[in-house]
Amino acid sequence: MNLSESLSTPRIFRTVGEVADELGRECYAVGGFVRDLIVGRPSKDIDFVTVGSGIELAEAVGRVLGPKTRVNVFRTYGTAQIRRGELELEFVGARRESYTRDSRNPVVEDGTLEEDLSRRDFTINALAMRVNNAGFGEVIDLFDGLGDIRRGVIRTPLDPDVTFSDDPLRMMRAVRFATQLGFELYPLTKDAITRNASRIEIITRERIKDELFKIMASPKPSIGWRLLLETGLLHYILPELERLKGVEVRNGRAHKDNFFHTLLVLDSVAQRSEKPELRWAALFHDIGKPVTKAWDQTRGWTFHNHNFIGAKMIPGIFARAKFPQGEFMRYVAKLVELHMRPIALVEDEVTDSAVRRLANYAEEDLPDLMILARADITSKDEAKKARFLANFDLVEEKIAVIRAKDAERARKFPLDGLEVMRLLGLPTGPEVGFYIKKLQQAVKDCEIDDTREAAVRYVVSLAAERGLAPAKAPEDFINEAPTAETDE
Repeated sequence: MNLSESLSTPRIFRTVGEVADELGRECYAVGGFVRDLIVGRPSKDIDFVTVGSGIELAEAVGRVLGPKTRVNVFRTYGTAQIRRGELELEFVGARRESYTRDSRNPVVEDGTLEEDLSRRDFTINALAMRVNNAGFGEVIDLFDGLGDIRRGVIRTPLDPDVTFSDDPLRMMRAVRFATQLGFELYPLTKDAITRNASRIEIITRERIKDELFKIMASPKPSIGWRLLLETGLLHYILPELERLKGVEVRNGRAHKDNFFHTLLVLDSVAQRSEKPELRWAALFHDIGKPVTKAWDQTRGWTFHNHNFIGAKMIPGIFARAKFPQGEFMRYVAKLVELHMRPIALVEDEVTDSAVRRLANYAEEDLPDLMILARADITSKDEAKKARFLANFDLVEEKIAVIRAKDAERARKFPLDGLEVMRLLGLPTGPEVGFYIKKLQQAVKDCEIDDTREAAVRYVVSLAAERGLAPAKAPEDFINEAPTAETDE
């Protein structure tokens, strides 16, 4: 195979090849760029391998590209980088590696192209494309990586047990590539991951987190989570998810397998949104079910308050897994806690006040919550599923109407702070703010109408509860013209 016609930016490859020829060096683009070029995925990171010093080659390329080209050299690792527009070029000399049992940090020595390609994790990543003028674009395929791309499998070039024991992170990468590309794990490769799964514990949580987030960004992230379960990796990474697996039967009554239900929800959300935190909320939405599972003689299996318990579990999971903290974590916990509210709402009558309470709880995250709630309807009872989804349509219609009403109310609110002060004889201060806030909430929650009369009577009633009599008779005040500020 020759890829020269497939290159969208052939000039940079020609330049590197010409410099390599002047130095009398073999040079190849290798790894992920070549793989992605073949499968048709965009890639902006290009790794070049030369037989000799990669730093020397990079510095020579930098001189040819011009004085404004910056070459970043990492002598400890024997690598150098050049940024060229949107492209990031990395140069390294061909290497061979060896590992000790208790570390994933290899002992690196100079090597041949064959040794360099053989040390790579998978056959699909062990492809090289020649950039020297002689044979430009020719693909070097020592381990049938092209065949594995055609077959859609992830396979190691060498003994998979050695590959994964040497560098256990490669087990995560195998799952990640299978998920991103829609490939399968080669049976011998999958068996080796299962045998070596416990080795993942020597890998830092940060590195594992990076792979998990790449899995979650894939078009169908359930592929990765299913493989993590099947290979045993999930037990060491997120055991809380592993505990969702399984069905228990008592008196002929069974609950659904919450792990595979979760994967259905996750894929459904992924079809609707690329938002990372929403996908993580989908993955964790039922995380509290194993903790709350109980048997009731009348109702069968129950999971009371699993949403609240699940939300409380999120900070601990995120801290242990080195997931993002702050707003990202709070968002996930919030949606886990609220994910039952839309379903509970549509099981009853969809009233304006109930919809408004839902909107007030969810605030700006309401659209995401509705995506999650829709995805959570995985019942095999098509009539029940259709009924729920139709009610969700009604909820969203009511939300739009209510928000329009709220905007109008905000513009023409029945009482302002000055009027509350006149009505109750209060000076400026936090006491006025208390009444205004309570009044606004009562209107939003449909506890009272948004009329001047209802607002006055509500404020007077609230003041009476606090032992305060109005400064003006409510009837007289109601009939007064509003202040100018209220009209505005």
